[in-house]
Amino acid sequence: MSVPGIVQSKLDGEQIAAQVPLGGEDGLYVTRTRTLVYRADGLLSDESVEEYPHDAERIEISEGRRKSAITLDFGIEGEQRFKVPTSRLYEALHPVLAGVLNAAGVTGADETVTQTYQFSELTLVITSERVVKHVGAAVWDEDYEEYHFGDVTALDVEEGNVSSQIIVESEGRPQRIKTPSDQTREVRERIERALLEYHGASSYEEFAREHADPEDRADPAAGADAEASPETDDEPADPLAGGVDPIEANPPELDDDGAIIEDDAGVTTDERPGDGGEAVAEPAPAEQSGGASDGPETSGAADSVAAGEPITSNEPPAADEPAATGTDGAQTGTDNAAAAADGDGDGDDASNGESADGFADSGFEPASSELEADDTAAQLEALTEAVERQNELLAEQQRTLETLIEELSRGR
Repeated sequence: MSVPGIVQSKLDGEQIAAQVPLGGEDGLYVTRTRTLVYRADGLLSDESVEEYPHDAERIEISEGRRKSAITLDFGIEGEQRFKVPTSRLYEALHPVLAGVLNAAGVTGADETVTQTYQFSELTLVITSERVVKHVGAAVWDEDYEEYHFGDVTALDVEEGNVSSQIIVESEGRPQRIKTPSDQTREVRERIERALLEYHGASSYEEFAREHADPEDRADPAAGADAEASPETDDEPADPLAGGVDPIEANPPELDDDGAIIEDDAGVTTDERPGDGGEAVAEPAPAEQSGGASDGPETSGAADSVAAGEPITSNEPPAADEPAATGTDGAQTGTDNAAAAADGDGDGDDASNGESADGFADSGFEPASSELEADDTAAQLEALTEAVERQNELLAEQQRTLETLIEELSRGR
C-alpha cells in the first residue's frame, strides 16, 4: 500500500508506524503522535487528509451494520470522530489505541502494542512490556489497571463453561482477567509470548523455575526425603502384645441339642416334659435291653414299663426275646400319636400345633398350588386376540401413512 503524496506532506518528518486500508484507495496512517485518515477522490468529495492527535483522554467506539465510528475525547476541548468500515474497526482501533496510550504515558516510547481485545465492557491491551486492563464503557481512560511483566511471577487459567479467568500473578498477588472461554486460549498465549520475550525465556517452564521460591528450587529428591517420615531401626511394638489372654484352644463338646457334654458323667440325662410333666430318662444302651430292636422302640418300651401301664400285643413275641418288648413298642407308638394329636407331646410338636391352629383362626385360607387350567386358557386366548387386533390396526395405519406420503409427493 503506497502512501499518497498528500499524506506524506502531512508527516512533518514522522515515520508511519502502521497503516490500515479502509476500502478503495482510502486508508488510515498512524504515527507516534497522531492518526491520519486519507480520503481519495470521489463523486461527491475531493482528496483529503484529516488529522486526529493522540493526546486524548479516552477513546470510545460505536458499531453499526456497515459503518462504525471511533471517537477521541479531548476533555474540555471536545471530541473528534471519524468513521471506518465495520469490517475494519478493530484493525484500525489497534494502532490508534496504541498511539493514545503512548501519548498518555501508559506505554513507553520504544514499547510496542502487540494485541488489543475488547470483550463487552472489558478492554485488554497487550504490549511488549505489560498488560493494560480497563473496565468500562470507554475503550480507555484514566481509570485503568496495568501489570508490568517485570513484576509478573506466574500465569494461569481458571476455565469455565461460558467465561474463563486468566490469572496474572503480579508482585505476589493474583490479578484476574475475565475473558470468553472460546478466546481464553488465544489471549493466554499472547500474554505468555510477550512475557517470555520480555524475560528472555525459551519456555514457560524455564520462566517458572527462574521465578520460583528459593525453597522450591532445591533438589526435588531432597525435598521428598525431607517430607517423608524417617524410619527407625527399632521394630514397631506389637499393638496386641500384653493385656489380652489367648482364647482357650480346647472348647467343650456339644451334643445334638447344643448342650455341653460333661466329662465326669458317663451318661447325660435331660429332663424333658412327658405326658404328666414327669422327667423321662434317656434310654439305656442297646446291649442292656435284652434285644436288637431300634432305639425309639426300646425307649417306648422302657417308658411304658416304668409307668406301669398295661401292655397289649396283637403279634406273638419272638422266641428269643420277652413278649413285652414288641408290645411295648406298639403301645409306645400309640401313646406318642395320641400325645401329638392332643398337643401334649414334646416342645416341637406343641409349637407346630399352635402354629397350625393360629393360622386357622386368623381367617386366611392357604393358597392353592394348582391353577385353573380353564381360566389360564381363557386369559391366553383373550391376550392373543388383543395382540392380533393391535397388529391389524398398526398395519392399517401404516398403509394409510404410505398413501398420504405418496399423495403429498405428487403435490396434491
